[in-house]
Amino acid sequence: MVYAIACVVSFLIMYFATPFLIKLAFKTGYVENPRPDLERKMHKEPKPYLASVGMFGGFWLVFFALTRRVDAKTAILFAASFLILIIGMLDDWYKINKKDLHALPKFVLQLSACAAVCFAGYLIVGVNNPFNNTFLDFPVALQFIVTILWIFGVTTVINFTDGLDGLSGGIVCISATTLFIVALVKGQSYSAIMSAILVGICVGYLKYNRFPSKILMGDAGATFLGFMLAVISLEGAFKQATFISIFVPVLAFGLPIFDNLYVAVKRIKEGRPFYVGDATQAHFRLLSHGLSQKQAVYFLYLISICLNLVAVIIFMIKL
Repeated sequence: MVYAIACVVSFLIMYFATPFLIKLAFKTGYVENPRPDLERKMHKEPKPYLASVGMFGGFWLVFFALTRRVDAKTAILFAASFLILIIGMLDDWYKINKKDLHALPKFVLQLSACAAVCFAGYLIVGVNNPFNNTFLDFPVALQFIVTILWIFGVTTVINFTDGLDGLSGGIVCISATTLFIVALVKGQSYSAIMSAILVGICVGYLKYNRFPSKILMGDAGATFLGFMLAVISLEGAFKQATFISIFVPVLAFGLPIFDNLYVAVKRIKEGRPFYVGDATQAHFRLLSHGLSQKQAVYFLYLISICLNLVAVIIFMIKL
């Protein structure tokens, strides 16, 4: 029952808060105007941001209200996610004013947030050896490196996926549902609650973000959602992972991971920085082949659902 409450209440918060956030964005100038100079910017009219504020506030309000969990580990996660939000909002503000936030400070601060949650105890500590069924503990340094790369990687690919109305929110919703199933079966209540909250937030957001969108999450919202997904997977799908079950979170985030790996390799081969945005992601390629925005988004939903179903099947087989 608590999981249903978490999902429904977070949905209602996002549903009722978003119209206020839309008005606030227009009043404060936190609005992105059309950018015909950028191929990847699809909107033809001004679009308010600030959905990220509702996502962050709704998530933590519901989490603390339902769990009453106030400890050092949770406090560090809260602070790290807040840092991710602030970096994203600053980046969005630069883009609104047709500027770019330098990549280095953004990179350093995001890595700092990832490292902070590692020190709090969110770690990939090892994996079961498939040959003798013993648990292989990673050296401490490797635990930190692998975990930071995972959190930063998921945060980044979710952000890069946010290119069409309804796309990133829907993909996160699908992935969070898979993480919820994994956490529920494993009896990991905190991970299950966090996953359920993300599902509710994304469904509430999609009411206003589906094509044609009334509001955008921006880098702030996308990086926050990606960051929280990555952390939830560390507490759920990656906890005491077998060699095979490590593919569960990889497949749960499979669409953004595989697509952005392809894009990064393509950019590097062409001698371009892999972190500079362009119109090479799968959703833009689908548009170039004649699909409408709605068709491209639904097609990518279908692929993501299939990958997540495979992830759930693998998880159930390896129980």
